[in-house]
Amino acid sequence: MQHLWTTTLITATPTPAPMAGAQATVMSLWEMAIKGGPMMIPIGICSIIGLAVLAERVLRLTRRSVIPPSFLPGLEAILVKNPSDRGPAIEYCANEGSIVARVFEAGVRSLDEPTDTIERRIQEAGERAAMRLRVRLRTLAVIASVTPLMGLLGTIFGMIQAFQTVATSGDALGNTELLAGGIYEAMITTAAGLLVAIPALLAHHWVAAKIESLVVEIDRMTVDFVHKHATGMQPSSAQPDQPTPAHAENGLAPVLTGIAATA
Repeated sequence: MQHLWTTTLITATPTPAPMAGAQATVMSLWEMAIKGGPMMIPIGICSIIGLAVLAERVLRLTRRSVIPPSFLPGLEAILVKNPSDRGPAIEYCANEGSIVARVFEAGVRSLDEPTDTIERRIQEAGERAAMRLRVRLRTLAVIASVTPLMGLLGTIFGMIQAFQTVATSGDALGNTELLAGGIYEAMITTAAGLLVAIPALLAHHWVAAKIESLVVEIDRMTVDFVHKHATGMQPSSAQPDQPTPAHAENGLAPVLTGIAATA
């Protein structure tokens, strides 16, 4: 009886199914990159460049580095100490080295000039500052545009190779695994291109928004500073009972319009 019970247990015990294709379904990123073909190399290079550009922009576009908190109080103190001598203030801006200092340097140099001249010089300095802020931003845009095309090109090459393999194989008729294997390997490059392009596009828009906010802040600081210190904001010949010109009423509100458009 005991022998019969043991035999029954052995017979009823299910035999584990062989894990066929287990190694085919579990692939590392490196194995997928190898299967993607040669187009994975430029896509990988683009991803490395995009990460480097984003890291550099994140470090450089902090408000503390673009608009140092101590810059404007230091400039105000110098102008209060030497109201008639612009030399120390100009030297202070030149030695500061920040982007906002370059814009303020142009404003300090032209504080005694007419309003139109102040606006023109500050706008020119602001456009140059915006270009410095936007450096390498186009690189992210190019990566976001090119990498999907690289992935599509790699997929096309892979599809050509897959169909060529099927066409030259003698047992291709009814062998769907042969075609499916080539197709899924070809689609790897498309996925890789999108995986690089989507973060690059998001990074591009984030950096552009960061630059725009910094430009608006520089615009506000410059307008307030020039209104406070410029001696040529009001025409010397204007009488109290005469209407103030429109550009004098508006002050320097449109001074950095070109900067915002550039950024």
